Amino acid sequence: MAGQRVVVVGAGLGGLRAAEALRSAGYGGELVLIGEEGHPPYNRPPLSKEALAEGVDLERLEFRRRPSVEDVEWMLGTRVDVVDLHERLVGAGGVELAWDALVLATGVTARRLVLPGPAEGRHVVRTLDDARSLRSRLTAGTRVVVLGAGFIGCEVAATAVGLGCDVAVAALDAEPMLRPLGATVGAELRRRHEAHGVRFHLGVGIAGLQGADRVSAVELADGTVLAADVVVEAVGSAPAVELVAEQGLETSDGVLVDSALRPLRADGPLDGVAVVGDLARLPYPRFGGGAYRVEHWNLPTETGRRAGAVLAAYLAGSAYEQVLAEPFDPLPAFWSDQYDLRMQSFGLPWLADADGVRVLEGDLAGDCVIGYHRGPHLVGVVALGMVRQAIGYRDRLGAGRR
Repeated sequence: MAGQRVVVVGAGLGGLRAAEALRSAGYGGELVLIGEEGHPPYNRPPLSKEALAEGVDLERLEFRRRPSVEDVEWMLGTRVDVVDLHERLVGAGGVELAWDALVLATGVTARRLVLPGPAEGRHVVRTLDDARSLRSRLTAGTRVVVLGAGFIGCEVAATAVGLGCDVAVAALDAEPMLRPLGATVGAELRRRHEAHGVRFHLGVGIAGLQGADRVSAVELADGTVLAADVVVEAVGSAPAVELVAEQGLETSDGVLVDSALRPLRADGPLDGVAVVGDLARLPYPRFGGGAYRVEHWNLPTETGRRAGAVLAAYLAGSAYEQVLAEPFDPLPAFWSDQYDLRMQSFGLPWLADADGVRVLEGDLAGDCVIGYHRGPHLVGVVALGMVRQAIGYRDRLGAGRR
């Protein structure tokens, strides 16, 4: 491997775990990690939860790095301008880097709404700097309007209420967290938010923002006007595919890959390249083999480890076919804290049939475990409290499992 170079585009958790896995698998060549943010890899889920509530501190959020990657070259605060899959080149910060293997770990960006009105006072929560900017505005009595009722939106709403803010949530969906959890569980979670004072305006679009120099109100499509000192746009994310979008890959929703995380072209997988984390749309054998792009906290680690093992074997020129044939069947998992509720999920609940959602243990109005079924198969579990009980269902998730 002497003289070889691996370039990792994206210096988040997925890129870090891929670099560590390359070293663990015996790769001893040059490793370069390029990140647009100026910060080393850090933990993102707390940005809308405890970090937003308690203060956004990089030292507390930064990931520990294994000693094996102490010799990695970090190019932080550096924008990648070009990724050439044919010539095997990366252009970044005025430097052109040739690579023998490439990890694409560019993740996602926060979606922004195109709305008339002022820009000042609008926030998203994707990066550490985003969270710091928002946290400085969340003081007691501040009027906060959250646009979007998914997990980020509801977590921000809960955090803002805890800081003494006046909070309203507006969204097109009929219930909060509708797509991942379904209408029944979404309605129960709305009830819990309303008990803490959050006001919901659901099933309605956003017409625009009011104010001169900064936002003072949000106008909804039904004519309702919500006074606002702060607007948080939590309307989802978009995979950052721009660097490779016109190079023969399937990029309609992230980058389509095989089980070895190699991007797929019309003529087959592209060796020497791996796609990890939120960017990868990969097959899930236990759920019928369909390919999905899943933004859950454990997947950057699992895909990073898989990518490192595959690329190390590719670069070594030995046991590559054997490594490719090893099964890769990660189980998506996520958690959410909203008020005093700890929510934990395993699997892909949103694959369930419309009538396939059932309480398995406990009471929906209290602590419970909810099962999500597609036909006879359990495809997801969600715990409201009762996290320990939910763990017991992990091995039962997927086709043919009981």
